[in-house]
Amino acid sequence: MSFDRLCIIGVGLIGGSIARAARLQGLSQVIIGFGRQEDLANLQAAKALGVIDDYSLDLAEAVNGADCVVIATPVATIKTILALLQPFWSAQTIYTDVGSTKSSVLDAAEQVFGEIPKNLIPAHPIAGAEQSGVNASVDDLFVGKRLIITPTETSSAKALQAVQGFWEKLGSVVSIMDAKHHDGVLAATSHLPHLLAFALVDMLGRKDEQSDIFKYAAGGFRDFTRIASSDPTMWRDICLANKDELVALLEEFKTQLGTIQNDLQSQDAQQLFQTFSYARNARQRFLDQFED
Repeated sequence: MSFDRLCIIGVGLIGGSIARAARLQGLSQVIIGFGRQEDLANLQAAKALGVIDDYSLDLAEAVNGADCVVIATPVATIKTILALLQPFWSAQTIYTDVGSTKSSVLDAAEQVFGEIPKNLIPAHPIAGAEQSGVNASVDDLFVGKRLIITPTETSSAKALQAVQGFWEKLGSVVSIMDAKHHDGVLAATSHLPHLLAFALVDMLGRKDEQSDIFKYAAGGFRDFTRIASSDPTMWRDICLANKDELVALLEEFKTQLGTIQNDLQSQDAQQLFQTFSYARNARQRFLDQFED
């Protein structure tokens, strides 16, 4: 699916990569970026790099005549963006987003519009990097990566088909699921790991003045904590947006840690071995999925 005029709200890593990939695949004749006054330098860079054709700091002007509007801003801003779009929302335009949580997007839409617009198709590309901004964007970020679409029962079939086709042409492997199920899955596979990495580095970082912890940290520490280099503002917003799923998972994790702590204290070598072996085999099953 291609769009004559594509508007991207938020031309950062994800928004910029969408623009680059859409241009590479010939999926849009004109790509317009939108941002706030404080985003001006980033928008100017995006135009200079050829990522977008033009930009506007006026939202009505940016979305005017657009066949598709992609909201590529942090999840905490989506309600505000929808409210700004509401006065000139067009039934002829397809709207989608790239937020890491989906129930919050649907809730925001319902609060702004009184219902979830049929032409709003929430989506989430499971791709990214620790870097941010348009300079970090690439045209192959989504190739071979999973993309989840979370339509509602009232979503337009035509709009859903268009969004699915667009992402498939960007190289994504598209799945469709319920928003709540999406949030539960991503809480376990992405949000909780980020939270744990941040928590561990925060805890150890506060001890660093009195120890050689970081000085002697090796590959295992680097691998486990790599995602703690991610944007703290973005991850604060994601965790808060998906707090119900995360809190439930944290309770499970605390129980698991308590069990391991008891096994250590009682020197239950067999139980520790079983836990580690099961985890190792489970991870191998995860890796095997990418080799099939």
